[in-house]
Amino acid sequence: MQTTYQQPDATGHFGIYGGSFASETLTHAIAELRDAYAKFKDDPAFLAEFHYELKHFVGRPSPVYHAARTSREMGGAQIYLKREDLNHTGAHKINNVIGQAMLARRMGKPRIIAETGAGQHGVATATICARYGLECVVYMGSQDVKRQSPNVYRMNLLGATVVPVESGSKTLNEALNEAMRDWVANVDNTFYIIGTVAGPHPYPTMVRDFQSVIGIECIDQMPAMLAADGMAGEAEGKQPDVVVACVGGGSNAMGIFYPYIPFANTRLIGVEAAGEGLDSGKHSASILRGSPGVLHGNRTYLLQNEDGQVTETHSISAGLDYPGVGPEHAFLADIGRAEYVGVTDAEALEAFHYLCRTEGIIPALESAHAVAYAMKLSKTMRSDQSILVNLSGRGDKDIGTVADLSGVDFYDRPSMRGLQVKGGKA
Repeated sequence: MQTTYQQPDATGHFGIYGGSFASETLTHAIAELRDAYAKFKDDPAFLAEFHYELKHFVGRPSPVYHAARTSREMGGAQIYLKREDLNHTGAHKINNVIGQAMLARRMGKPRIIAETGAGQHGVATATICARYGLECVVYMGSQDVKRQSPNVYRMNLLGATVVPVESGSKTLNEALNEAMRDWVANVDNTFYIIGTVAGPHPYPTMVRDFQSVIGIECIDQMPAMLAADGMAGEAEGKQPDVVVACVGGGSNAMGIFYPYIPFANTRLIGVEAAGEGLDSGKHSASILRGSPGVLHGNRTYLLQNEDGQVTETHSISAGLDYPGVGPEHAFLADIGRAEYVGVTDAEALEAFHYLCRTEGIIPALESAHAVAYAMKLSKTMRSDQSILVNLSGRGDKDIGTVADLSGVDFYDRPSMRGLQVKGGKA
């Protein structure tokens, strides 16, 4: 068990990554946030409120589920799912949003802005703003507005204003750019809740810390789960052989990875969106095909051309459609503590359908990338070994995308010929 991991340093750097690259107009706001987080992150009253909200509002701890049928059919390692899809709002995003909203209230910031791709961070932000009585504005690429329309409507129901962004690829990258511009213009009364482990220091650390509740729970839950399945005695404190999570910006992955970093016998594997293939030019694999550069206030791996300009990305999943990655992921990749792999759109879609029909769980397309790799990896391992997958969100938001790709228009009943209906015609 290694115990020497101490990241980031005092300036928010994970090795050569991270830091704070921001305009002069945001320097004061970032310093103010850094001071507030340093003041409250270990404050007993703040932590007590945070954990109260996680328990009574979010519904934590989320369970770990043994995907026994999937494990049998793969014929290898036992696959376990950390069920973040069961959280209130349907994903891991709410964990971080609660913590940042609590900071905003203590800092006297009545207006909240956020960016969102898949919509889950936007929904979580709108939800907590409704609970706390805060104004909420969410920036979302217009392409994502179309493919994630259920979440757009949910945000509207919760009282948020959703602003479609028409520039560039019209996805998460541009949404984040617009949110940054808003923050510059309204810095006095506005708190920017970033949804992933990116952005200027202290965001990567702060989001990681709020999301680390995922891994902390797993470390407590897994020995009993493995013991119940005859994998080891509970007293041995056995942990999974592998932890797998999808990586776009990387908040769900850091949330489960970070507490496991000291467990040297547990492999950490992040799954990037390989899109139409890593060599196709249509993917979002920032670590596998990117290079170091500065994006959205921090130095990290990003997809860029020879002139250092950010290139357009592609993924079937809106939440992974981002040209960068959290700086701590870049650091973990460089030091070899975490491994990063790619899963294509087609592989993720296949895993999506498989989990629906084998375990009765509809996963988010983001999470389906992690499931796909776990299924592939399981076949190379022994049946007395285990893989823990962070099932970061549920797939209600993605059924329109999946239906379109399957040739089914579920909004028009006469055209629903691709659906299977027992005892009659669709």
